[in-house]
Amino acid sequence: MAAIGQAVTRGREGDPDGARDELLTLWESIAGGADSFHQCVLAHYLADLYGPAEAIRWDERALEAADRAAETAPQVAGFYPSLHLNLADNHRRLGSFDTATAHVTAASDLVSSLPGGPYAEQLVQWIEQVAELVTQRSTEPLTPAGDGVQE
Repeated sequence: MAAIGQAVTRGREGDPDGARDELLTLWESIAGGADSFHQCVLAHYLADLYGPAEAIRWDERALEAADRAAETAPQVAGFYPSLHLNLADNHRRLGSFDTATAHVTAASDLVSSLPGGPYAEQLVQWIEQVAELVTQRSTEPLTPAGDGVQE
């Protein structure tokens, strides 16, 4: 987690290429193993460093890893709303509005399982924003972007 955190910080401080390289190196070291929790976290952060099409691939990997990790790492349940939200936003940006709608609905249904607080409240706001953009059939990037939704 420390190495993942350092790479994420590097990306947020203006070096997305360096962050992507570090995270991809980490991915190669754990991709074939049994550590589904860290695979989920890593893929979720990697998705944030790509455009919509490639981000979808990474968030789908994260979702698959979350499903595998659910029994042994119950904290992964808190990732589901964000994973579905990211998938919704990226499908929307690619014009796949039906798929985006399905993921917005899943994110909305799942966010209620999170404990109340700033993170859950922010997710609800992002879900509402993405849902509105889907309704408008907009493919424009969500602004301002935040943690949980790619730029």
